Amino acid sequence: MHSERAPLALKIAAFAGLAFLHLPIVLIFVYAFTTEDRSYQWPPPGLTLKWFGVTWNRPDVWASLGLSLKVASVSTVIAIVLGTLCAAAVSRAKFFGRESISLLVILPIALPGIITGISLRSAFNLGDIPFSTLTIVLGHATFCIVVVYNNAVARFRRLSGSLVEASADLGANSFQTFRHVILPNISTALLAGGMLAFALSFDEVIVTTFTAGQQQTLPIWMLEELVRPRQRPVTNVVAMVVVLVTFLPILGAYYLTRGGTETAGVGK
Repeated sequence: MHSERAPLALKIAAFAGLAFLHLPIVLIFVYAFTTEDRSYQWPPPGLTLKWFGVTWNRPDVWASLGLSLKVASVSTVIAIVLGTLCAAAVSRAKFFGRESISLLVILPIALPGIITGISLRSAFNLGDIPFSTLTIVLGHATFCIVVVYNNAVARFRRLSGSLVEASADLGANSFQTFRHVILPNISTALLAGGMLAFALSFDEVIVTTFTAGQQQTLPIWMLEELVRPRQRPVTNVVAMVVVLVTFLPILGAYYLTRGGTETAGVGK
């Protein structure tokens, strides 16, 4: 089937849009190799791998990276459990206020981050909860749940109810039905949602600013370094790590969900 070629103006506009989005990221990568450590001079006066070694030997970088990985991992686990349960309740059962509850679940990610951060900080102060890693995790879980919920509820709605009924008719209990029927159908959606939740949590700044105590996640560390720089290229090396750590889960989630329109067992 013959397809028309896109007009030249459209190609130029598309290229300009991609360049606008990605050239700043390319600059971050280039400045990670610069020999200049006090300013962002263009073009860089020289290229070096020195800053990768410097970054490797900075204990503050490792501490921040470890905290970010810990927070993102725990937040993702909480989001997968609670997001899946919410999605199952909303999609598989009918009850009064179901749509309102669905709206309340997705509201945290729709609100500006500063509103969520202020609300959480006020709640922690009222509950006399000291700011710590726990408060950061709870703050991140509020929007991570939404990502998992959106993926899971879409997959639950495509899951044929007759499969669950057939499983019960064949003598399977609730756990067996979940393990052998429901989980295989929603597993890729949960994995994709978990990957996106991890990526969102890992590079989150605004909510973290309001819910952290003396701890510094990697994005907060980067912000502090930009305000009071010690070695500017180190910040760019760390930025490269953040880009890779967040890009890979998003890429994986894309490949997991792009072919997930079929539901196992339907039409058989």
